[in-house]
Amino acid sequence: MVREDATIDGAELYTVANALGMTDQQVRLCVRRLVADGRFTQEGRGRKTVLRATAATMRALTPDVEFVRFMFEQDRGVAAWDGYWHLVAFAIPETARPARDAMRDGIVRLGGAPIQGGLYVSANAWEPQLDTLAAELDVTDHITTFTSADLRVGQAESPRRIAARLWPLDEIAARHRRLLDFARRTLRRLRAAELDDTELLTVTIELAAEFTRAMEPDPLLPPQLLPQPWAGTKARGVVAECWSLLLAAETPTPPRLFRAYGDVIRDVADHAGRVS
Repeated sequence: MVREDATIDGAELYTVANALGMTDQQVRLCVRRLVADGRFTQEGRGRKTVLRATAATMRALTPDVEFVRFMFEQDRGVAAWDGYWHLVAFAIPETARPARDAMRDGIVRLGGAPIQGGLYVSANAWEPQLDTLAAELDVTDHITTFTSADLRVGQAESPRRIAARLWPLDEIAARHRRLLDFARRTLRRLRAAELDDTELLTVTIELAAEFTRAMEPDPLLPPQLLPQPWAGTKARGVVAECWSLLLAAETPTPPRLFRAYGDVIRDVADHAGRVS
């Protein structure tokens, strides 16, 4: 709902929330929590409200465009796996327990899977992101990173067997199949009728929510490590087609989300049409 000027229009917020099945009271409670948490400032009340994102919120909302670009490059076979596993180990003392927990959570968000206590692995190069995370938490001296082309986990030696053991691929694939079904319905809706601004924004939010639900647990493993055909490839292709149509829609105050991804969407739109 955040527009390019960092604001949320109250009337638009309530209208879209109602379309998504929320009551005005639920919206008011959500707004109250967001303001109390310091994520937004508020001017006015009810449908005359204008919410303005704080600087910290804007930083948190900045989409990781390069992550999405890499995702589609993998789907197209452009970002090939080099056969190396990327590992990180950390031993952060109990006196820095919050930093230790935050480091663990950050590693998992980056797609890492635990091998054993304090040792995590990814199939993708993630060292710059790990360095940034460790520096932010002031634990750089407590982490070790290394790579290996000769990884064995238990009795699993082949890369595909290792991936199947470490990541919940069946669950991730099920989320992508749900996303694919939703994206196909959305694409038909976008092609069948001209939607007004509220309908377009509602569709945008619904699609973003489904995309997030599917992508958050996805480590973006290389195709060589995944069952084929992989549900995520087709799902993301249809989502990109939806994004392309939403990006082309003429709206007076577009949300930041799809504008920020504009270059990536244009890059993959043609390929997405072939995949779907």
